[in-house]
Amino acid sequence: MQLSHTLSATSVLFDDPNLVSSAGLVPVLALADRCGLCSAAASLTVPSPNASVKVSAVVAGMLAGADSIDDLDRLRHGGMGRLFGGIRAPSTLGTFLRSFTFGHVKQLDTVAATVLVNLAQHTPLLRDVDRLCWVDVDDTVKQTYGYAKEGAGYGYTGIKGLNALVGVLSTPTSAPVIAATRLRKGSTSSPRGAASFVAATLATAKRCGASGLVVARLDSAFYVADVVAAIGRAGARFSITARLNASVRAAIAGIDEQAWTPIHYPNAIWDDQAGGWVSDAEVAETRYTGFTSRKDKAVTARLIVRRVKLLPPAGKAQPALVEGHRHHAVFTNTPLPMLQAETSHRGHAIVEHVIADLKNAPLTHLPSGKFAANAAWLTLAGIAHNLTRAAGCLASRFHATARPATIRDQLINIPARIATSARRLTLHLPTDWRWEHPWRALTAAVS
Repeated sequence: MQLSHTLSATSVLFDDPNLVSSAGLVPVLALADRCGLCSAAASLTVPSPNASVKVSAVVAGMLAGADSIDDLDRLRHGGMGRLFGGIRAPSTLGTFLRSFTFGHVKQLDTVAATVLVNLAQHTPLLRDVDRLCWVDVDDTVKQTYGYAKEGAGYGYTGIKGLNALVGVLSTPTSAPVIAATRLRKGSTSSPRGAASFVAATLATAKRCGASGLVVARLDSAFYVADVVAAIGRAGARFSITARLNASVRAAIAGIDEQAWTPIHYPNAIWDDQAGGWVSDAEVAETRYTGFTSRKDKAVTARLIVRRVKLLPPAGKAQPALVEGHRHHAVFTNTPLPMLQAETSHRGHAIVEHVIADLKNAPLTHLPSGKFAANAAWLTLAGIAHNLTRAAGCLASRFHATARPATIRDQLINIPARIATSARRLTLHLPTDWRWEHPWRALTAAVS
């Protein structure tokens, strides 16, 4: 591709009041309104007028790709004022966020859960959630800079920042959505407050229709008795990476050598002569009682262990002098067969994709110096993520599982020109737009 005219022969004028750059916000915000975003946000007691309008404005900016308070100004251009009411200046929205307290953030968490429940009822956002629902919880440290961030500190990563807990729901046939978020001080440990957070996430999953098998998957940072107890009280099953302490190592050592089963593992090679996979990865299972130091919370369940043979150092052709294996243990009470349960637990990595999606858009920054404002920003980012996912589900099968950045580029940030005829607005979108049919399907679904 090359210019059809030289740059000197091309003129540019920013003078058209009828152009918009994010026409896809029209059906997505219609979906948000149908699922009760404004009505639920009206319950906020934050000391700022028109809180529901401002919540919608921040979410709309995030839907269009805003990653800071100043970036919310992308809503104020061209004909946006003709398409939407309640557009606010970034300074106004920043003042609104800074007026939040911890209690207001808890109210906003309730709003986010309500919107997700309504999205699950009005769209195919969580297909088959009544059969099998995975609940994945993990935390991440969002790096901050300067000295003005309340709560910033050095945590387990050694990076100065704030700690964010994220709870995710998914099914075998649907992409993950955010059920709960919580911002914490940067110096906090992963399991602190995790039991109540997991309980809240599981409660939201139940409201979304998770009436079948619900499996909470977590990594070893959350391998504590209180978290397992909270999962049990919620009527769910757990699948948690076990820390390789002395008792777990003893249980692994007691597994009979004949009990190990080879598995199809990444980089495994199929051998026709052997009739199986040539791989150093093997899986075995045994019974194990965890948290014996907490007599009232000791749990006996399955310990599923994956082992991989230790390899010699890189660049060394000779075999290792001492044969050994690297072990990865999963403590679980799921009814799934051993190999299926082990494979299912590896799917916990899906929460990392959600965290990456957040950090690639609204969570690129924690934009305020106020801790509560950043906590509210995180919650609103979760709402925007779920609306993006729901819009993709209504648009096409491809967009139902596409990354949010793809949905944003193909369905939301579409340029359009507004025309008026007989008191009716008509959006003129680009001809030959490849994703015209998914966009029309989304619009028809919310009309």
